[in-house]
Amino acid sequence: MSDHDSPPLNAAVIGAGYWGPNLARNLATAPDWNLVAVCDLDGDRAAKVARGSGGADVETSVDRLLARDDVDAVAIATPARTHHPIAMAALRAGKHVVVEKPLADTGERAAEMVQVASDQGLVLMTDHTYCYTPAVLKIAELVAEGALGDILFVDSIRINLGLVQPDVDVLWDLAPHDLSILDAVLPGGLRPVGVSAHGADPLGAGKACLAYLSMPLENGGMAHVHVNWLSPTKIRQMVIGGSRRTLVWDDLNPQQRLSVYDRGVDLGQTAAAGADRAAATISYRLGDTWSPALPETEALGLMVGEFAASIRESRAPRTDGTAGLRVLGVLEAASASLAAGGMFTSTAAVGTHTEVLA
Repeated sequence: MSDHDSPPLNAAVIGAGYWGPNLARNLATAPDWNLVAVCDLDGDRAAKVARGSGGADVETSVDRLLARDDVDAVAIATPARTHHPIAMAALRAGKHVVVEKPLADTGERAAEMVQVASDQGLVLMTDHTYCYTPAVLKIAELVAEGALGDILFVDSIRINLGLVQPDVDVLWDLAPHDLSILDAVLPGGLRPVGVSAHGADPLGAGKACLAYLSMPLENGGMAHVHVNWLSPTKIRQMVIGGSRRTLVWDDLNPQQRLSVYDRGVDLGQTAAAGADRAAATISYRLGDTWSPALPETEALGLMVGEFAASIRESRAPRTDGTAGLRVLGVLEAASASLAAGGMFTSTAAVGTHTEVLA
């Protein structure tokens, strides 16, 4: 994903809180990048990150940072409500932009960001970090080559005893990871016609602390996401069932993150459509299980490499702004469904945004 014959691009990180130091470290060590500045309203915090990333400049003003002519691109790691104004200012200053998830706090604002980036001929990228893990890259490869067959179901579980966030519910905190992964691996990306979401707040925290999200797939299958802040056990698992094989990804099992099962249910060959198909003979396929070898590479390192490659090649990155927009569309529909007691809620509005901007 990198071009070592080209001189490095110059980047700055805006936001030196939780995620900014990780972005700064990877930009500082990547062959494609020079980290020239770290910007935060808290100068001491920015200075600490800058010292830990090779001695980049410290800035406390976004306006002053964006006025610099030695900054090609910015990585934004600030609260979600600030993503839109900072990204818009950066794009209008002629800077390429990568934004931590979520791309913005609403689909409407995200759509404006995507449009402005397109108009300016600039790269807008969503930092959906999980999409650059070796496991997800391998899953996408297996799905694309047809190793699993048609996707019949997806079950994703992301639960732990986690921090109850002050500004978002559990869906907006945890589900973007699962939704971005689905967007990266499903043929055609994440484009459900609608979603159903159920949640609960047994703590009385004023927001859903556990939730279940269901989405129909194109061929009659279903994707299901379970997120939870209240579980004493931590589980990070995704099961992708196909017509040929089923894949299990256990992110907490470093010895065997991926397992592919050549097992499944087959309908009799004489089955046709409708009633005949319903009455067909069912058979069960019991085959081998295997575990693909995965390289040990850091996802953020691959992400910043893809960011540089997309800028140099004038192309959309793997997780571009429209990918972030698709994820936001599902989250917004999920919030509406949650507020309506789990009612099936259409994602048509975000689909319109995506088609217009694609």
